[in-house]
Amino acid sequence: MTFQQIVKIAKGMGVTPHKKKKVDLIREIQHAENNLTCFATTRVEHCGEFGCLWRVDCLAANNHGQGNK
Repeated sequence: MTFQQIVKIAKGMGVTPHKKKKVDLIREIQHAENNLTCFATTRVEHCGEFGCLWRVDCLAANNHGQGNK
């Protein structure tokens, strides 16, 4: 998903995207949805949320060492 698509989702949820990194912005969206703020964490190794909107990006972030615990 492109950063602009993520920004559009954030704005639609009332999350301010100003000067935020992709990881932080997605986690804020997750929080706004009352979900775990787990994007790009090691949780992906055991995650069963196969329908998650962020799953592909989350896996990619973890494979490239961009995520954190």
